Amino acid sequence: MSVTRRGVVKGGAAGALSIALAGSLDSIFQTSAGADVGEAYGYGPLIPDPKGVLDLPKGFSYKTLSTEGDPISDGVVVPGHHDGTATFPGSRPHRTRLVRNHEQSNNGTRAVAPAALTYDPAANGGTTTLEVDRHGELLSQYVSLAGTSTNCAGGRTPWGTWLTCEETEGFTGQTKSHGWVFEVDPHGKRTKPVPLTGLGRFAHEAVAVDPHTLTAYLTEDAAKPFGLFYRFRPRTHRGGYHAYLQGGRLEALNVRDVPDLSLVQEPGTKLHARWVAVPDPSAKTTSVRKQFDTITRSQKLEGAWWGHGKAYFVCSYSKKADGAAADHAGQVWTYDPHRNEIELELVFKPGGRFDGPDNITVSPYGGGVILAEDGDGEQHLIGTTKKNKPFAMARNALNDSEFTGVTFSPDGKILFANRQEGPGVTFAITGPWHRLRG
Repeated sequence: MSVTRRGVVKGGAAGALSIALAGSLDSIFQTSAGADVGEAYGYGPLIPDPKGVLDLPKGFSYKTLSTEGDPISDGVVVPGHHDGTATFPGSRPHRTRLVRNHEQSNNGTRAVAPAALTYDPAANGGTTTLEVDRHGELLSQYVSLAGTSTNCAGGRTPWGTWLTCEETEGFTGQTKSHGWVFEVDPHGKRTKPVPLTGLGRFAHEAVAVDPHTLTAYLTEDAAKPFGLFYRFRPRTHRGGYHAYLQGGRLEALNVRDVPDLSLVQEPGTKLHARWVAVPDPSAKTTSVRKQFDTITRSQKLEGAWWGHGKAYFVCSYSKKADGAAADHAGQVWTYDPHRNEIELELVFKPGGRFDGPDNITVSPYGGGVILAEDGDGEQHLIGTTKKNKPFAMARNALNDSEFTGVTFSPDGKILFANRQEGPGVTFAITGPWHRLRG
């Protein structure tokens, strides 16, 4: 008889989260290897969904909104491959706007928008903007950017816009270059399909922006060779988007004697950061990550988030079989700009209940976080309590598609998350958030 993770959830048994952690993650995610992941923490065990869509703790419920293929207007439907998402205040009090990515290149359900919002007609990716009421009911939606490719993650800016990132360096049939970052105004006033070229052309994943200096920290999910961790320093610290348009300096992280971040396996390890200027950020002839002989790399650099005065960035996994220096099932790092050092906060060990951390968001309840799992087998939203105990917040009961775009509404009352495929859909999750245990 085999025991699956699904059986553990439905059987109500406590599992074991295989995470080794030392250090504090700023008191967000403390636990130890083999820590209990069960009903004693969080909101209790997950209750099987009679509809077979989303398992949640008792007292919580969800709405599905903006499913791939839903009609928007004549000839326009909701694009596919829902991915990175951020929330913003809506057009009226108690409303929320979401800007959501669609991770597809010249495949999938096409993002269709007017020419003024379309970058490359050959590309099917882009963003949609949604507005919901206080209950999570969809009020309106439209395609807010089209003609971009493989829009994976991104980041919310201090000036209230969304940076959508292309995780590609190009595809067959393109009419313009790809691998850029674009800005999307959630209120649609100044969105233009114009790349922010200063942030470089590479397989972008996510970005976290320092609100004080406007420095952007960017992850690259790429292979042969593996991607890099970058920072972009604009020439001025004022003006938001206009500062980015004026350009700046793109640099790559290079840690002495650490060619691969997977070599660091001891949480709490702090390393001095050195930053090396990128010779050609536009990668006119050579991919950015191939412009260095000696540099620090990592397999699967994914989510990024700014908080507590630091940039958090995630490595989803590392496998020696893929050419990495060591194995792990996920890392969370921080970069402290004041100390100019990176610190390994968290390591997922292979073989645990959860693996493949990707998107991350801060919970307004108890100082914890919610992580979107993109690992093997079943997929969860993973939360932590105010005492830093991990728990399963939700489970994809329909299929093995990853969770993406996890983010809270500005008032903290609704947790939004996407199922990326089968079909892509956005969930609005509500419930007794104050009931957090542990």
